[in-house]
Amino acid sequence: MQCDICGKNESTVHLTEIINNEVTKLHLCEACAKQKAYEMEEHFGLAELLGGLADFGVEIESGGMSKLKCKSCGFSYMDFKKAGRLGCGECYEAFSKNLTPLLKRIHGSDQHYGKAPSKAKKMVKVRDDIQTLKARLQKAIHMEEFEEAAKLRDQIKGLEKKMDKEKK
Repeated sequence: MQCDICGKNESTVHLTEIINNEVTKLHLCEACAKQKAYEMEEHFGLAELLGGLADFGVEIESGGMSKLKCKSCGFSYMDFKKAGRLGCGECYEAFSKNLTPLLKRIHGSDQHYGKAPSKAKKMVKVRDDIQTLKARLQKAIHMEEFEEAAKLRDQIKGLEKKMDKEKK
């Protein structure tokens, strides 16, 4: 499929725009996609948007935010607000108090669930299920619901056996 803008190159980027509930699909080559991204950033000001979101719902202590810096790279929270990006991986820890609510608003979660091979996804799901069941088991024991606790224990053992088989 050819690029919708230049009509010369093969399209490698597929963009869906929704404006006033009207959906427009664009098929772009890499060069036109870069230009489109540049235009969008100029028009919408991605750094300003992220900076504005960074303040949304966060109490700014008197002067505390301007002093907050990453120990690893020296990047400040104000630098993040201006640039719309962090200086290094350690910045996530340094600014975690402020970034956690921001990431939750933007992504819907404060945990990253990236792509993984299907076998690994199954293992992660089983591991998460085991953790959930263990929490329920502790609650059942605390509430002295021993029959329920025994059922949960058996489910946990079954999942752990399944996980051991998958590993082999």
